[in-house]
Amino acid sequence: MADSGETGGEHEQENASASPSPASTTPLTRPYSGGTLKYKLIHEGDIQVCHLNHARTVISKILSSKFLRRWEPHHLVLAESLIYSTTPTGFMECPIPYSSIEDVYIVSRWDAGQKFCVRILLPTGSVLLQASNIYLRDQWLHSIQWKRTINKYKKLLRNTKKPEVLIREIKSLIEMTISTHVQDEDVYQVPLEIVSDILSQNTDVLNSVAHENVIVALAPLLENNQPSPEICAFFSKHCKNSPRSNVVIEMFTPVVQRILKHNMDFGKYPRMRMFVQDYILALNFKSEGISVVKDFVQRMHGPASTCPHPRVLPNLVSVCLASVYSYFEDRDRCNTRDGSRGISLRGIRMEGLLVEEETEIKDEELMMCFVTILKYMAEYDDWLPNLASLLQPIPFPKEALVHEKFTVHLKFVVRRFAEDNRCEVHTAVCGVRDGKDGWFNIYCPGGLACDDDGELFSLMMRRLVSCCCKRKRFLQMVARKLLGPCMLMALRRDSVMMEVLCTLLEMELLDNHDDRLQVITTLESTPEGRKMYADLCERQIALKELSKGGPKTLSLPPKSTDADVHQLLNSGSFGNLECLNLAFTHVTSACADTIIRLPNLKYLNLWSTNFGDSGLQLISEHLLKLQVLNLCETPVTDAGLNCLTQIKSLRRLNLNSTQLSALTFVKLKSQLPSLEECDVRYTDAW
Repeated sequence: MADSGETGGEHEQENASASPSPASTTPLTRPYSGGTLKYKLIHEGDIQVCHLNHARTVISKILSSKFLRRWEPHHLVLAESLIYSTTPTGFMECPIPYSSIEDVYIVSRWDAGQKFCVRILLPTGSVLLQASNIYLRDQWLHSIQWKRTINKYKKLLRNTKKPEVLIREIKSLIEMTISTHVQDEDVYQVPLEIVSDILSQNTDVLNSVAHENVIVALAPLLENNQPSPEICAFFSKHCKNSPRSNVVIEMFTPVVQRILKHNMDFGKYPRMRMFVQDYILALNFKSEGISVVKDFVQRMHGPASTCPHPRVLPNLVSVCLASVYSYFEDRDRCNTRDGSRGISLRGIRMEGLLVEEETEIKDEELMMCFVTILKYMAEYDDWLPNLASLLQPIPFPKEALVHEKFTVHLKFVVRRFAEDNRCEVHTAVCGVRDGKDGWFNIYCPGGLACDDDGELFSLMMRRLVSCCCKRKRFLQMVARKLLGPCMLMALRRDSVMMEVLCTLLEMELLDNHDDRLQVITTLESTPEGRKMYADLCERQIALKELSKGGPKTLSLPPKSTDADVHQLLNSGSFGNLECLNLAFTHVTSACADTIIRLPNLKYLNLWSTNFGDSGLQLISEHLLKLQVLNLCETPVTDAGLNCLTQIKSLRRLNLNSTQLSALTFVKLKSQLPSLEECDVRYTDAW
């Protein structure tokens, strides 16, 4: 194993370096050039190994010379506390504890001879590791150095009880982590785990100043890593003990922002949620109060019209819901124990913990901070659809829904849902499923949260009745569950409720004869209602005339409009009409209100029109005898096409050149038993 470039002087220098005096101190690492690269942490790998005894005699020098060196292949494992071989024979028969390593460095003078070696200096000799190239050699060097240093800090920190020493060593550990040339998940995660263990064992040793020093030291590590449960508990304690501390804003804000942007499940990490909860309470405790919380929500959304982080909203909602539940659970326990309501505590209480402060703050005010956050989130249009979906099941305890201050503040959020034009938003005020009450029921006259004589209820009703999405099903629910509140508000001259009662009569959704008579009596009790009912009777007479006879087939010329369809179909008798051809006309979804009055329609051709999803949703609820439908080259999408599953009589369907997806096509085929032919050319399902 001769090295061509090695001289006798160099060999002596090498042996001299291999035999340090007992009194000398060896540095942890030796500087070398090329240290700017980053290396992936090695946990195990194949490498050549050679063992050298310290040269104390002439014979031992001869035996350790370059001419007699023997290299062995080994698969080395860099474990937590030692280095060992998977084949413990030869030079690696005994593992090498990190605590026994005096130094690790590169033997750079052998590079010219293509011998890329790392020397591990031990009290009894040296172990040489030979890699195949410079990069791999440096990777082994930095990995061993990192493992050795982490092992040292584990032992040192676990045996340290003095706060000043503990903080100094934690800072040193974090500085080492930031400056290391190793790049790996463990490089940041392992130090966090070490600090977590130390903090959990020394939580009563550290004073408030030491708390802040530890937090400042941890900040660089948490820029790209989630805090452990122990660190979250440590941070929570600081938020509770020192809510006005500048550390809360300066150090915790980036950590909380990262949690809200990247956390996937607070159920698995409850301490993380509690930390965010306590952080928000600490913000609320600032002198500026709730305005600081509003600024925080604004920063989480970002300056753009759309928040770029989809996890922020559900995570914030999760924190708010947990806080509301926590308040009412604590209040119930206090009521059960003390037999009183409205218990106030000297300090801030969340999750059963107390923090001493100069003033007394009621639990209710803390809970309302999180309800206010829901209000702030509802101000952003891009968040409304997901917020409406998350709150649609009414995820609050019943005690909250009868809590006056809670329902007054939450009313703003529900109003925002009702005022929004998007179907997925305003329909969220209804129950999440049939038979389940929604916000619409909660805020109706006589409902749990109604405190405005039905003003919000009327607003929701106006929006839902004007929405074509599941309109008939919604009105059936109103006739079944909310007929009483509707008649009450109609008696109070609410025009929206009068229109609803007329619609129930017109669509024949009231099965009970007494209910129909009562609705008619209610309408005739006010001048506005009498006029609406009179107009309804005239329309009903015209509709009966329309149902008498007429042609079976009707085609409108190209360029006909919605107004033309309305005028033609209301000018004569079309009760027998079975085939309506509107192909290549200029009609839109607006003509659906007229088309649904043709009870016997079986064939409808809308080829190359502007008939869209809203019209399709409407005819799907009323034209249940339809057998043939042509939607070729129309702007319909999956939102409208999914509703066609209600028309079980469909036999032929033309969806050529529409925005049909493959998934919706599969659904249509499975749920339309009579479907014989479906043209899906030039669609995603083709």
